[in-house]
Amino acid sequence: MALFNEDLLLLRASHLVRSFGRKDKTFVAVEDVSLDVGAGQVHGLLGPNGAGKTTTVRMCATLLAPTSGEVWVDGIDAVRHPERARSRLGLVLGGELGFYPRATARDNLLFFADIQGLDARRRHSAVMDALERVGLVEAASRKASELSRGMRQRLHLARALLGSPALLLLDEPSLGLAPIIIAQIFDIVRKVNESGTTVFLVEQNANQALKIAHRAYVMENGRVTLEGPVETLLANEDVKKAYLGI
Repeated sequence: MALFNEDLLLLRASHLVRSFGRKDKTFVAVEDVSLDVGAGQVHGLLGPNGAGKTTTVRMCATLLAPTSGEVWVDGIDAVRHPERARSRLGLVLGGELGFYPRATARDNLLFFADIQGLDARRRHSAVMDALERVGLVEAASRKASELSRGMRQRLHLARALLGSPALLLLDEPSLGLAPIIIAQIFDIVRKVNESGTTVFLVEQNANQALKIAHRAYVMENGRVTLEGPVETLLANEDVKKAYLGI
């Protein structure tokens, strides 16, 4: 098992707040959330729908500016320097959009490799390596529109792995997938982590997430209500009953 390295934080979120609306009618989606993601582990962010998980990961990914608070990615102030911070991470958002349907899986990734500025001499090898890591080499020549939903989710993972980011942010990678496909996705995530990539995993599917996570945060109503090593959380009978149904 990877060890939590407090001296090497790839992601630090400090007192994050995010509100939406106008002054006379404001909804606070995230309220005073702090997270530390140490190198080498899978960190899970769990909780029910509407807890504020996606808003939190979007702030961590520089897609959404916090109303207040700080985000640091691999030592970079992500609020002040979002482009620099974004270059250090890979991101997978839930859903099926994001690829050109008439282009092949390989050509889609080659396009995104160009967008990311990968060296022209290694872009093809980087694409094939990413496809291999998610088990899509044999589907490289198939159009994105011909891929199953589970295969498209694996293609999202491959896209996020281009450039070998130190930190991978995953927002609900199991959303809408059949149980057997979910198990395959989580197995890929586990292997990616074992190869040295730190993972920040946002999930409603606590049963699967807690099988691969080393540490976890639980959010409810915009706040973190529980946090710690997974084995410590699972020693709590109330936690097991609430999140694993046992």
